Amino acid sequence: MPGFELFGDSERKEVNDVLDNGVLMRYGFDGMRKGHWKAKELESELCKTFNSEYVQLVSSGTAAVTVALASAGVGAGDEVIMPTFTFVASFEAIMMLGAIPVLVDIDDTLTLDPKAVEAAITSKTKAIMVVQMCGSMGDMDALRAVCDSHDLIFIEDACQAIGGTYKGQPLGSIADIGCFSFDFVKTITCGEGGAVVTNNKDYYLNADHYSDHGHDHVGNDRGAETHPFLGYNFRISELNAAVGLAQVRRLPEFIQIQKKNYTIIREALSQIPEVEFRRVPEGGEESYAFLNFFLPNLGIARKVSEAFKANGIDACFHYYDNNWHYIRKWDHLKDLKSLFPISSEVREGLKYLKTKTYSQSDAYIARNLSCLIKLSWSEDEVRDRANAMANIVSEACSVISQD
Repeated sequence: MPGFELFGDSERKEVNDVLDNGVLMRYGFDGMRKGHWKAKELESELCKTFNSEYVQLVSSGTAAVTVALASAGVGAGDEVIMPTFTFVASFEAIMMLGAIPVLVDIDDTLTLDPKAVEAAITSKTKAIMVVQMCGSMGDMDALRAVCDSHDLIFIEDACQAIGGTYKGQPLGSIADIGCFSFDFVKTITCGEGGAVVTNNKDYYLNADHYSDHGHDHVGNDRGAETHPFLGYNFRISELNAAVGLAQVRRLPEFIQIQKKNYTIIREALSQIPEVEFRRVPEGGEESYAFLNFFLPNLGIARKVSEAFKANGIDACFHYYDNNWHYIRKWDHLKDLKSLFPISSEVREGLKYLKTKTYSQSDAYIARNLSCLIKLSWSEDEVRDRANAMANIVSEACSVISQD
């Protein structure tokens, strides 16, 4: 991760097909295309990759979450339970539809704690959205059971987890509706792009129409299409889809490289008694896009994070002090800093953030370091990195034994 590290002839070929015919839009212009329909081809490939009936491509991962929620009927005043650890796009997508994000604690999977989810359900709860952060997953069976017992929509944001599986099923295809991002730093990149994945035909048709101004896409005359309901523009372009088409065919290659590099670093860190690794639920396999581990306390985590940076070990994130991925510094959300008036329903619904604390989430995120696994490293580079990381962590943790 990310896939752009290994751009090559296959990506160039697909992009050149689009440039050759000049049709950058995914819909219409049939006669000019010379048979090239990159978005349609990518959707077909993704159906096979995700073992799912339907895939709708959109313009970004954020668009995918927004379209997924809308397609499932989530809207004004509905509550959507989501984790404290995610990307800001999760609550942005919910609020875009006039719904209310209800943030709850994570557990040692770094995703939703099913007990915290259960405790947060109210009469307004419409959906539960698990976010498969940093290449792994939550307790999917437990979360599914909560959804089923309360008749809630189960949404899976797998934007960071393509290639991971749970009990043999690809992440992103397990819940009622799933979401992916193919932005510039994802394992598979389109530059910008995303996908909605589902086995529910109604959700798929809703996503297909809603993401293109409500067009029903019936027939081959775009001007004659009807609009069964209101929609907006979340379309992907053919250029973006072309890059993704080449990349998705290389996913097994990318996952194999990530697993090899991940394993080398994990084995080095596993020799340190103070290091604990993120829990992967039984039956799950990570995508190996990130290596997540816990250190004994916040002080040591901060010390190690700074030492990594000082020694050129890049792309290792301490999310406790991060502005984008953890609630602790989401002041723009807590204070509702908006360019336009926030609806009274959402404003009232988010008052809880003024006083709500998340001690359980704090305890995990404060001690966690999340290290990106790159595709372009040579084996020597990975081993040098692993040894340097292990030495830094050992030295930082030695303070505990001395005390």
